[in-house]
Amino acid sequence: MSEINIRNVGKTYGKTTVMQGVTLDIEKGEFVVILGPSGCGKSTLLRMIAGLEQITSGEIAIGGTVVNKLEPRERGCAMVFQNYALYPHMTVAENIGYALKVAGVPKPERIARVAVTATSVGLSDYLDRKPGQLSGGQRQRVAMARAIIREPKVFLFDEPLSNLDAKLRVAMRSEIRKLHRELGVTSVFVTHDQTEAMTLADRLVIMNSGNIEQVGRPSDVYHHPASRFVADFIGSPAMNMVEGEFDVEGQFTFGKGGRLQASELNGVRRPGLRIVLGVRPENVRRTQAGTDGAIAGVVDYVEELGASRLIHADVNGSRFVAVDTDTAEITTGMPVHLSVDGNALHVFSAEDGRRITH
Repeated sequence: MSEINIRNVGKTYGKTTVMQGVTLDIEKGEFVVILGPSGCGKSTLLRMIAGLEQITSGEIAIGGTVVNKLEPRERGCAMVFQNYALYPHMTVAENIGYALKVAGVPKPERIARVAVTATSVGLSDYLDRKPGQLSGGQRQRVAMARAIIREPKVFLFDEPLSNLDAKLRVAMRSEIRKLHRELGVTSVFVTHDQTEAMTLADRLVIMNSGNIEQVGRPSDVYHHPASRFVADFIGSPAMNMVEGEFDVEGQFTFGKGGRLQASELNGVRRPGLRIVLGVRPENVRRTQAGTDGAIAGVVDYVEELGASRLIHADVNGSRFVAVDTDTAEITTGMPVHLSVDGNALHVFSAEDGRRITH
């Protein structure tokens, strides 16, 4: 049985519908990351699971029990917020153990459980400090410890790392994944950061405009995006997208006279069919003029990344980004020839953006 079952859930504010017909099953012990741009509904969905937002329609069950009418405290969820939500006048130990105190747990047991939990998140030396005396990463650890000590059925994370600097975010991602492996508690994590999502998730849930676009393992979502939106949203730099059609010779034509060999796309190589062809920058390489299948363009600008660089080029009026590991000089305005890996092409409908299987 799944730990969380979401069935046809909808949410409206007045006459505005922000979510409609969302259905999702989350397995026991799974780490699911809900990813999407700001305003897509991911935090609203998380808050509806927690009971902090009422659902307008549909049903949510946790551990086999429908929780639509249950109060947040009755759902067996522990939530970690973006802003930590710590009590500033309490010590770390008091913050961690507060839920136990409210539940009437005897003081000796509280002290023992706080000590064990603090050790698990590396806070043993900070139990007597107040939140104002801690760094951002330490405060986030307190928030996590406060959730862990309740021994919930489900952990809910609402963009918990967004207030941390880049280096600390990497460290905290590792901490969260390690804790999940040790505790095995079903976890739902909301973020707009794709790196965070790809590194943490057992499964990704990609949301857009209140709907689920795709659910799958990170590698599957990356290599087989179900829509143009997913393809464009997952991956940095974003996938190259070129709209065009096939000519009578079976070549893909785009922009102002651009032509690209796509002979392996037999299932969609129909003359006149408007499609969007996608290819990730790592599957586009700089090559020599005259190379079979190469496309010619002009360099717009170059991003130096150290071990590699990104070439942004104009090819017959369409933008292409290529990953380049060549050390030869290349600058804005120079002609460039690009080779596209024909086995790494993605095809989407120009009409609705959905993936066309080929």
